[in-house]
Amino acid sequence: ADPVRGLAVAENDLRVVIDDAELRHGAREQLRFRIVNQRGEAVRDFDVEHTKRMHLIVARRDLTGFQHLHPEMAADGTWSTPLKLDAAGSYRIFADFSHDGEATTLATDLRVDGPADLLPLPAPRPTAVSDGGYDVRLDSGAARAGEEAELRFTVTKDGRPVATEPYLGADGHLVALREGDLAFLHVHPTDAAGDSIGFGATFPTTGAYRLFLQFKVDGTVQTVAFTEEVA
Repeated sequence: ADPVRGLAVAENDLRVVIDDAELRHGAREQLRFRIVNQRGEAVRDFDVEHTKRMHLIVARRDLTGFQHLHPEMAADGTWSTPLKLDAAGSYRIFADFSHDGEATTLATDLRVDGPADLLPLPAPRPTAVSDGGYDVRLDSGAARAGEEAELRFTVTKDGRPVATEPYLGADGHLVALREGDLAFLHVHPTDAAGDSIGFGATFPTTGAYRLFLQFKVDGTVQTVAFTEEVA
C-alpha cells in the first residue's frame, strides 16, 4: 500500500467538506465537516480504527500547532469538535478514517487571519521534552527512503523509565508529516521491546519529516515532536 496519504481533498470516491474554513485567532470555535460520497451525500458508516471512528489531525503549514482530535458525529453525518488555534496562518487538517474496510486520509486547509510568523523546522535531535515535562529519546538508526525504518521512543522522568499506559489501543500513537507538502505517512505500532514504544514507518523520499508522538501517563496524553532526516 502507498505509505503517503493526505495530499488530496478527495480520494476513494470520498471528499471532505468543511462548513467554515475561516477561524478566528485565539478563539475556541466548533469545527464542522462532513465526508461525502460522489453524490454529495454524507457518509455515516465508519469503521473503528485505533478505538475511534474518526481521527482529526491539525498542523500549521510550518508543522507547528499540532493537535490530534476525536470529533463526534451527529445523526446527519456532520462531524464536529471544539478547536482553538493560537497562531495565525494556514493550517492543514487531516480526516483520518476507514470506510468499508479501506483506510483513507483526506486533507484540506483552514485559515486564521493575522500576521503569521512561520518557523523553520527544528534541527534533528535525539531527545525532546513532551508538553507535560517527560523526557523522550528517539532511536531510528539511519532512515532511508523507500525502506521501512524502526522508530523507538523511550520515555523517562528525572532519569528513570516511565511506564506508559495504552493509548488508542496501542503503546502510543505516531503521526509523521513530510516537510513541504505535508504528506501524511502511514505508521504502525510494532511489538514492545523493554521500556520503549516502537513503530514501523516507510519514508517515501529523502528529506525532512516531523514526527508527533503521543503517549499516556497517569491518564493524561502527552505530545512530543521530533525532526527526522531521511537519506
